[in-house]
Amino acid sequence: MQQAFTKQKKLIVIALAATAFSAPALAETANVSFYGRADLSYDFVNNGTSAAGVAGASKTNVSSNVSRIGLKGAEGLDDGLSVIWQIEQQINIDNTTEAGGTGTFATRNSFVGLKHDTAGTVLLGRHDTPYKLATRKLDPFGDSVADNRALMGGVTSPTTVDSASTAFDGRSTNTIHYSTPKLSGFTGKIAYANLRETNTTAAAAKNSLLSLAAMYDAKPFFASLGYEEHKLDATRVGGKESAWKLGVGYTMMDAFTLAFVYENTSDNLCTAVVAGGCAAIGADRFGHNAYYLSGNYKMGMNAVKFAYGKAGQLASNANTGANQFSLGYDHGLSKRTKLYAIYSRISNEIGSDYGFSQSTSAASSVNGIGASPSVVSLGVRHTF
Repeated sequence: MQQAFTKQKKLIVIALAATAFSAPALAETANVSFYGRADLSYDFVNNGTSAAGVAGASKTNVSSNVSRIGLKGAEGLDDGLSVIWQIEQQINIDNTTEAGGTGTFATRNSFVGLKHDTAGTVLLGRHDTPYKLATRKLDPFGDSVADNRALMGGVTSPTTVDSASTAFDGRSTNTIHYSTPKLSGFTGKIAYANLRETNTTAAAAKNSLLSLAAMYDAKPFFASLGYEEHKLDATRVGGKESAWKLGVGYTMMDAFTLAFVYENTSDNLCTAVVAGGCAAIGADRFGHNAYYLSGNYKMGMNAVKFAYGKAGQLASNANTGANQFSLGYDHGLSKRTKLYAIYSRISNEIGSDYGFSQSTSAASSVNGIGASPSVVSLGVRHTF
């Protein structure tokens, strides 16, 4: 009995010592928050029949819809100044080989910066562009199979309907990003990024990104204006592409939100490269306009939502337009957990092949030119 009592006392001493030694470490990391989202769905995908009459495939998949984990923190300094930081990673829970599962870390917004109460915030690292942030909140299907970036944002892919060499609605590395403080509902943002780190000599080609946004957010109104340009000496000698968009939203009785986004892209990308320069400049090869209308009606923790988007035909190619219709229902189980059901269909003209952009299973389904892919997605999302 005495031996057991002595052993118990030793264990208590060890536990107290461990607590004492770990207390400073816990204090030093008290400004760290761990957060994330687990979003999995079971998708029924059909990539349609091409304009040439080739029937597409039907399949089912489990998708990890931009699930993520992250660490973030802040530390107050003097005179209203704080240092802020974040490291965030996309996690493809069902398959590490899906889009975004590169085996790297910090694939999403990851930065360190300084924030001042009256002077604004400066960030260095990887971050969503101001152009992207200008209208993200107007998409009720964001980060799902029905995300409006299937048609918006200057879609980039190895297909015939490329409308940008570098996506406008993106997240760039090598970024310096500045945001003004929010003043009477108004916020301004500007970012610059070097898109080509290998330009190590004066003669080496250079690629760069400049992105700007102005936003007004004071319920029930929201309005935004975004502009972005890419100088692409390396990939399209002497070329430049740009886009601008306007977004508006209005919330009625804190229940129904109606939103509209209009976007226009243009370019003068080089169509023929010769030694030492560009032999021919394209006349707005991929320029086009697009618009997006959405509605979201909340009923407590539940919601019904719909959206319609349309991409006009490219300036240099006929019959390259498309439209997308989406319908969804959210059923909240708690403030952090919901079940959802989504239906979305993209109808391509005979010269286009737009496809879904965010859901890992639907986005990996290559549809033929002129096909009309569709998907039903049943899922659960938990935020922590």
